[in-house]
Amino acid sequence: MTAPSPARPVEVELRPAPPVDLGRAARLGLIGGVAMVLVAATGIVGTFQTRLLIDPILPLGLLFLYLLAFAFGWMAGKPPAALEGFAPARANSRNLVAGALAGALGGLCVGVLAALMSTFDLRGVFVQLSPQLLEILTFGLPLGAAIIAIVAISAVAGAIGAGVHLLPIRLKRSLLPALVWVMMFALFTDLVGQLFAGLSAEFLTDFLFTGRGGALTIVGAITVFIVVFVAYWLLGGRETTLRGRIEAMPRGQRTRFSLIAAAVILIILWFVPKVMGPFVSQVLDTAGIYLLMALGLNIVVGYAGMLDLGYVAFFAVGAYTGAILTSPQSPAFTPQLLLIVAIPFVMIAAALAGLMVATPVIRMRGDYLAIVTLGFGEIARILFNSEWLAPIFGGAQGITNIPDLRIGPLQLSTPQDYFYPIFLVVLIAAYVTYALQNSRWGRAWMAMREDESVAEAMGVNVVTAKLSAFVVGAVLASFGGALFGAQIGSVFPHSFDIVVSVTVLVIIIVGGMGSVPGVALGALVLIVLPNLLREFSQYQFLFYGVLLIVMMLTKPEGFIPSKRRAQELHADELSQDAWLDIYGDKPTTDATTTEPPR
Repeated sequence: MTAPSPARPVEVELRPAPPVDLGRAARLGLIGGVAMVLVAATGIVGTFQTRLLIDPILPLGLLFLYLLAFAFGWMAGKPPAALEGFAPARANSRNLVAGALAGALGGLCVGVLAALMSTFDLRGVFVQLSPQLLEILTFGLPLGAAIIAIVAISAVAGAIGAGVHLLPIRLKRSLLPALVWVMMFALFTDLVGQLFAGLSAEFLTDFLFTGRGGALTIVGAITVFIVVFVAYWLLGGRETTLRGRIEAMPRGQRTRFSLIAAAVILIILWFVPKVMGPFVSQVLDTAGIYLLMALGLNIVVGYAGMLDLGYVAFFAVGAYTGAILTSPQSPAFTPQLLLIVAIPFVMIAAALAGLMVATPVIRMRGDYLAIVTLGFGEIARILFNSEWLAPIFGGAQGITNIPDLRIGPLQLSTPQDYFYPIFLVVLIAAYVTYALQNSRWGRAWMAMREDESVAEAMGVNVVTAKLSAFVVGAVLASFGGALFGAQIGSVFPHSFDIVVSVTVLVIIIVGGMGSVPGVALGALVLIVLPNLLREFSQYQFLFYGVLLIVMMLTKPEGFIPSKRRAQELHADELSQDAWLDIYGDKPTTDATTTEPPR
């Protein structure tokens, strides 16, 4: 009896990947055109046209405009997502056509705006649509030639954006960061100059820029580009990302790498205030205080899944408790404690405030919980501002003359001095957050976030979990409030409005809910960058809104999400939705394509 022959592996014939959809490219182009028109109509182009990034060839105003054409061309030319049962999509000339189409349609919208501006006076409604803006948009050309030029430049920008997908992976990983670094050097000229001055390397400022705070020179831009490109080229030969390589390390090696990285970061943080001076230190102090609040709110929202819009109340409790216990100008009584002695009382007051807020909302979920916590936040601000409680909190006059922080013989008074205690508390809070994430409380919070009813049925004490989340979050926020009062030297009710709560919430949404590194990156993006780029301050909330919309559409889990949340929001949904969009309504006879991928 002969032995059965081994079974041959079944070869599955893959369907060709769907091509880039030109109809989608056209829709993206029209959306991009609306965005380009809005950028012009809000005054961004006109305001920043005189701000040169690279002297004398690259003004920031028009760069804003045509970067949108580049971005929408990139989206239009992006190959479709890889689907089960289909060959991987490869970029080709059709991708370039899609990008050019999107860019051209966007430019056409700007051309239509220019035609309307040259025919009608639109300043009665859109005050920024001035003759100067028309001159900028048309390059000083006659209208017909200007429209052709706008469409052509936008089409080229869109094609370049789509062409990124045709580049080899190593070239792409070197080229794009090099361009980004050139932009960063051009935008942060004052910061780079301060860094070089702190390192006693002013000659680099003279070489790269036209002067202190001036634009990049052409030679400087080329130098920065080459240095960064070569560095990324030498480091970019690997197929996996840095995060992927770290996660693939054995446990012991990963621990050693983490310790070395932490030591390097601590050394850098130690020298930052010494090198960068008082202004940058002040910005980083503010970011550290917001980061403390964000770490606390991350427990409430990111871990426990409870949307708290009144979180600023706990920040205010910490600030006022610290001020009452330390300031000689406290209205009711003046114990004049050192802040480090008053911290335990600050924690107790914050914990009680957390219990007071959490107790009435124990059985609330979702939008109802958010509305009630928003009400508590406003109640706290009104109470601190009221004449009724003015004998305790000072009313609208607040509490002033809060003494500087003292630690033993050291008295901290400058922004550079405050940098160290603030970030020491941030590191402690980050460690506590990490420890709680893997604790029994952390698992209870995450179970409650996924499904509160199921968690309760599985034995999770939902009441205790909610109370503990609010209390821990309140205590972390109170640390930030106490340090804020000591650093500023006074506290006033208007410092604790809903904008603070919304800003902290946006930090964890953009950075990544449930992720401590993500929260840190969110604070960097939303606190540090706007303060360093003061010239954009009038458009700060516009940029916040745009960033939120883009994040929700393209990366809803945040920049650095936790693994669990990234899997929840992306993995299966994208492939299933894409499969259904293409083939869901088409009858199939091939057994391999009768079901969407699992």
